[in-house]
Amino acid sequence: MDWALRACGWHGHYTYAPDEQGLADRLRVETVAGVAWRCLRCGTFVPGNPVGSGPADHAPEMPRGRLLRDRWLMRVLAIERLLRGLLLVVAGVAVLKFRSSRETMRAAFDQDLPLLRPFADQIGWDIDRSKIVHLIGEAFSLSNTVLLWVAIGIFGYAGLQRIEALGLWLIKRWGEYFAVVATSVFLPLEIYELTEKVTVLRIGALAVNIAAVIWLVYSKRLFGLRGGATAYHAEHHAESLLSVERAALATEFG
Repeated sequence: MDWALRACGWHGHYTYAPDEQGLADRLRVETVAGVAWRCLRCGTFVPGNPVGSGPADHAPEMPRGRLLRDRWLMRVLAIERLLRGLLLVVAGVAVLKFRSSRETMRAAFDQDLPLLRPFADQIGWDIDRSKIVHLIGEAFSLSNTVLLWVAIGIFGYAGLQRIEALGLWLIKRWGEYFAVVATSVFLPLEIYELTEKVTVLRIGALAVNIAAVIWLVYSKRLFGLRGGATAYHAEHHAESLLSVERAALATEFG
């Protein structure tokens, strides 16, 4: 997949006319449709006036190649974090509703549970040993204060997921650090949950989080890895089309 063309299809081409004449000549061609300027993202020559102009050092660094692909991956991860946060908000609201109508729900549960026994016996379901029934019974025994703190904890975790989503979507370096730290903090809990019960959903969530942490730390050079922030920004600068053309121009006249 050509990530640059896909990005230009979404956002449009970005052409730039540098003040440096030699560099401008490398980014401009004469066509039957008039002057065309090279897109800094995908490299395509686009007829018409450039979107931006000025000194080459003032041109925005448009990500290309692997760096652009990484941006797409970060935004996919941001969407996953946002959806997880929304599910947590729904769970928190459910806890609050349960807290406000617990006695009514307990009465309905106690009344309907005996009616389920004949059906459970037919399908071989032992209600008395059911973990689901046991958990529901424990939930009814929790105090309003405990349920309130549970809801607050869920909303707090949802807030962390939304902050992660925002930082990753905006491609902010603080967002990358925040995502790594926030995700890593909860990895021991996810591993502990697997020791309690192994499910496809839990395994999948753990695998996604571990992969996300490793990928972010390695590819974004976090915590000083592979040269840290200095090497990270140098890589972005070196990959920009203007930097490539400037180096080629220097070679020609070197």
